[in-house]
Amino acid sequence: MSLEPAFVLHTRAYRNTSLLLETLTRSQGRLGLVARGVRRARSQAAALLQPFRPVALDWRLRGELGSLRQVEPAGQPFVLRGRPLISGFYLNELLLRLLARHDPHTGLFEGYLTALERLAMPEFDEAVALRTFERDLLQMLGYGLPLTHELGGALLKPEQWYRYDPERGAEPVQSPSGAGLMVSGATLIGLAQPTISAEIARASRGLMRAALQPHLGSKPLKSRELYARFPDKGAV
Repeated sequence: MSLEPAFVLHTRAYRNTSLLLETLTRSQGRLGLVARGVRRARSQAAALLQPFRPVALDWRLRGELGSLRQVEPAGQPFVLRGRPLISGFYLNELLLRLLARHDPHTGLFEGYLTALERLAMPEFDEAVALRTFERDLLQMLGYGLPLTHELGGALLKPEQWYRYDPERGAEPVQSPSGAGLMVSGATLIGLAQPTISAEIARASRGLMRAALQPHLGSKPLKSRELYARFPDKGAV
């Protein structure tokens, strides 16, 4: 029997003793699984089936939902508190909203794991972890942002301001006071780099919100509402 590395993204009660799981697996992408009997008093599985805890799963698929057959720990849970905890829920909510079931994307599991590792590090900038994950997630889903060239094909200039459309790209403007989403060339160029700086991460927050919104739909993200309890650090 081969167990698959996975994370639980969300759980909810199902019937008297079971759980419905939404999971992210390394090779199969997002899966919905029924975990039967795990809410019984003698079951130890429920303690493992928690967000931000690496697990290894085995399941049997039957149509849209599968049946969980085995779960084992696959590492120590990530300890997230305060804003980083909400940011972890934000990542999970993005995956639940944007990923179709049974549609794997190479590198997504590793990108999510890296984001959790960064959120669990007090010294790592939260905004950098989030912007990197958002940018890479859009790229993997086929919605990658044009971040290197103007609409006309010329290379972006750091000192130039642009009216930015996440689907079409950057149009040069005379000043940043016009209508639409205004972004500096330096921000776009910085967001295209493999390693995003803290300054660029904060400057690109509005851009990333605009890029994600068409794919998230009109329903507000619950995690964004939770951020109101904490001082704004420019992360989400």
